[in-house]
Amino acid sequence: MKIEAVYDMVAEDLQAVEKELERNIQSEVSLISTLGKYILNSGGKRFRPLILILSARLCGYKGRDHISLASILEFIHTATLLHDDVVDNAKVRRGNVSANTIWGNQASILIGDFFFARSFSLISQTKNWRLIKVLTEATTKLAKGEILDLVKERDISCNENDYLSIVTHKTASLFEAASQIGAILGGVNEEKEKVMKDFGYNLGIAFQCMDDTLDYISTQEEFGKDIGKDLKEGKVTLPLIHTIQNSSSRDQKIIFSAIEKEEVAEKNLNLIMELIKKYQGIEYSIKKARSYAQAAKQALNGFAQTLEKQALITVADYVVERRN
Repeated sequence: MKIEAVYDMVAEDLQAVEKELERNIQSEVSLISTLGKYILNSGGKRFRPLILILSARLCGYKGRDHISLASILEFIHTATLLHDDVVDNAKVRRGNVSANTIWGNQASILIGDFFFARSFSLISQTKNWRLIKVLTEATTKLAKGEILDLVKERDISCNENDYLSIVTHKTASLFEAASQIGAILGGVNEEKEKVMKDFGYNLGIAFQCMDDTLDYISTQEEFGKDIGKDLKEGKVTLPLIHTIQNSSSRDQKIIFSAIEKEEVAEKNLNLIMELIKKYQGIEYSIKKARSYAQAAKQALNGFAQTLEKQALITVADYVVERRN
């Protein structure tokens, strides 16, 4: 199965999610609707809604509550994108000019706040305490991950465990919530709910490991943002961590000298990228991403072979094979 076939499988549900998102950004304050539509229509793959929908189907759910829950996850995710672009002073998001570049940092922060507030308003309407707990805990973990990411910026002592802690909180939290919510909706037993949660956890880490790798090897046209952006901002991600831990003291000094500066110069950026290539930081990160994707697929072994299971396996494969 190809990823296009997976999206075709759930096209009707994803269209319903889009309508739900559009409905919930309507406001008498025109900036909310205008900026909200811009960021929501900027080319996102809707991975989190996709995972929730497929997980619910795999677990036998036949209702419609998954639509509103999927839109909540996307609202939360979009709020973090708006805030991230301000923190990172990003100029490009998904191949388009970032919202903060067009409307300014103040508007982006405030609309991000609106998205968070709208999310929690929608969460309260579920009237299901288990779902509320999963969503609120995931949002809290995500916020903690954002802070950890900021604290570790330009921190040359950042190791792989630190990195995985950030990724677990910042990215895997919503993937984990998406698959667990699908299991709760499907009413599966505790063991299978944990299996689905494990699937989302491993998939989320694989996704971020690959995302951080693409920052070095993709093109701006493919990836939708400036290549080397993380490095320019002093973010110490897995390819660089592996390089630092395996490089000579001389090469380490070169990296440390460049990273500790407020902005990594273009010549230093190219030099560091050459060192990452030399010490196989890219290959290591891809290998790590594939191991987590494999763990995600193995988590589904207890489920019967269905179209939905194959679709989730395809998503796991796509996460590590994608170029954007």
